Amino acid sequence: MTTTAAPADNTDADPEAGSGRMSHREVLQALSGLMVGMFVSILASTVVANALPRIIADLHGSQTVYTWIVTSELLAMTATVPLWGKMADLYSKKLLIQLSLGLFVAGSLIAGFTPNVEVLLVSRIVQGIGAGGMSALALIVMAAMIPPRELGRYSGIFGAVFGVATIAGPLIGGVLVDTSWLGWRWCFLIGVPFTLLSIFLLQRTLHLPVVRRKVSIDWFGALLIISGVSTLLVWSSLAGHKFAWGSGWTALMVGGGLVLLALAIWVESRVAEPIIPLGIFRNRTVSLATVASVLVGVAMFGGTVFLSQYFQVSLGKSPTVAGLMSLPMIFGLLVSSTIAGQLITKYGRWKMYLVAGGAIMTAGMVLLGTIDARTSVLVLSIYMAVLGIGVGMLMQNLVLAAQNDVPANELGATTSALTFFRSMGGAIGVSALGAVLANRVTSLLSEKLGPAPDGGSGTAAVPDLSTLPEPVLRIVQDVYGTATADLFLVGAPIALLAFVAVVFIKEKPLSTLSGTERLAAEEKAASTPAPTH
Repeated sequence: MTTTAAPADNTDADPEAGSGRMSHREVLQALSGLMVGMFVSILASTVVANALPRIIADLHGSQTVYTWIVTSELLAMTATVPLWGKMADLYSKKLLIQLSLGLFVAGSLIAGFTPNVEVLLVSRIVQGIGAGGMSALALIVMAAMIPPRELGRYSGIFGAVFGVATIAGPLIGGVLVDTSWLGWRWCFLIGVPFTLLSIFLLQRTLHLPVVRRKVSIDWFGALLIISGVSTLLVWSSLAGHKFAWGSGWTALMVGGGLVLLALAIWVESRVAEPIIPLGIFRNRTVSLATVASVLVGVAMFGGTVFLSQYFQVSLGKSPTVAGLMSLPMIFGLLVSSTIAGQLITKYGRWKMYLVAGGAIMTAGMVLLGTIDARTSVLVLSIYMAVLGIGVGMLMQNLVLAAQNDVPANELGATTSALTFFRSMGGAIGVSALGAVLANRVTSLLSEKLGPAPDGGSGTAAVPDLSTLPEPVLRIVQDVYGTATADLFLVGAPIALLAFVAVVFIKEKPLSTLSGTERLAAEEKAASTPAPTH
């Protein structure tokens, strides 16, 4: 399809847009608002981790609700990422980012004043929609401003922001929960002023030309994708305790989910402007980076979300201490992401960091698969640092590799697709591994203490350790330690598959042109008549 770029919208255009390149200072100024917004939006996924036992107790929720408070936000973020990416082709990227942050503020306020778990789940969905916009558009804007060869030093910073927000959330949440005059509701409210600051900074610093194309949004395809993914996630959360894994409900939900996704692929292959253009997957780098992104999402989110519960239930730590115990993973991710980004910019080579990251992440998952209720804090810290180093080398560099290998007019679609599949992997990981944890805990407790009062449904409330007699307390701590280790053993082969995927990515030299410059060059080449002989 041939498209024509409209004149830049002067209200959103940089005074020096004609030069095609923003200065380093201008880029840093624009990134300030993006980084604040991304930090807060990603923080929303994890800040509740250490607060969840307290939230579940106060609102009288179950282990399944525990999982879905995290999963609902991830699912909403996942499902809307492609829509935000598509709208970036139609409207001002700055306006869209500010809109997504506004939705995030609304969701945060609802969550902060929630009276029950039902309203809390709704608020998490609203938060997720806003976070989806921020996650996709921040990377699209970066690619538009910065050449891939220089993107390493900036994407390293963004990878660090993503990782720190992902893992620092439990620390912040723990401190808030343990502070008597604040409490768990501030886990949601604390992000509001920072989100408003991000909106203000973006208004002042982000200046990009608006390139409008005649495109239509495939709402039917989007509905099919959301429905298919949601059906499979609901099944993975309920199977094994609401109904048997091999029951008719499993056949119905899995079959229905796969049919919806197959229909979505059929629709996407026929519409003029698909939500996820299937053509981008003909590119080997994009396909392999997508596979790796899904697997990294499953391993990282699926494993780390439940570490906070392990710290508090199995090791008996307070929410604040549990948050502090996640610092080794933060530092590992921060250091590896930043150093790898700087080295990529300096030398222009990137594949070695992907391969090393995949191998180290797998090793970290295997090591964490050996923990139990008596593992020392020092040993845990080393294992978590190893996992953080591996993830830090992988996350943003997968996006960099894909962005470097596609035409400029596919940057938005490619970036949003990668973000979509990574988030989907995270949602699947949290939901599926959460179900594994719940069932493993139920079966182990049944072995040691006899059948639960609810008949072993797996929906018994997360235990309040302060109310348990000493012998039962020790059994519960051992059970949660064993079950959490099993999660990482399940995640280890998933991480290994991510390693295999990045091994087969072909390294290509990084472009020295920004996305805006590449798009201009491609449009000029397309409009230049071919020489006649």
